[in-house]
Amino acid sequence: MKARELAIPGTFELVSSTFTDERGTIAIPHDERELVAVTGHPMFPVRQCTHSRSVCGVVRGVHYTATPPGSAKLVYSLWGRALDIVIDLRVGSWTFGQWDVVVLDGEWPSALFMPIGIGHAFVALEDDTTIHYMLSKRFVVEEEYAISVRDPELGLPLPTDMELILSDRDQGAPTLKQACDTGLLPNYETSRALDDALYVGHENPVTITGSTRASSA
Repeated sequence: MKARELAIPGTFELVSSTFTDERGTIAIPHDERELVAVTGHPMFPVRQCTHSRSVCGVVRGVHYTATPPGSAKLVYSLWGRALDIVIDLRVGSWTFGQWDVVVLDGEWPSALFMPIGIGHAFVALEDDTTIHYMLSKRFVVEEEYAISVRDPELGLPLPTDMELILSDRDQGAPTLKQACDTGLLPNYETSRALDDALYVGHENPVTITGSTRASSA
């Protein structure tokens, strides 16, 4: 697994190891040893996994979790392609309001690792784009908020060659400034403290030895 830290510190694009033969391909979207080498800590305790399937042009986001409790995320594409965007929503962060973007592709798997307090959005670039989410807390709808993906001050790089499809909730979401003015955004120090707390008791992961080559099963 290769990794690239994005414009928001602590947020990574993780490029999966893949193994191909005449039967097809095996991908490894998560490897604990490799993740520790990149981030300095193991995978957060996963409390829920879910996935969404979207037709071409669907926009989901910008979404974030009330903090506290906050939620760390690891997301990747099982099928199809998505323009995936992360935004620093942590008030007090020196990268507040900054964003970065990657393409998640089920054919060449990569994942996004996001700490608590980071906003997330994606645009499905193909029909049946299926995004898998690993979350550090259970999804509770009352704790989920949205920022307008069309906020002109954010200037997110939305595709212009397709019709974009948004839910009513995302269509009517406030701008970043409006959410900040109402006190709904995560606080940087609180987010960092909650993120650190995820790894208490997991500071010394078990050393994994041997090859990372995938099973031929």
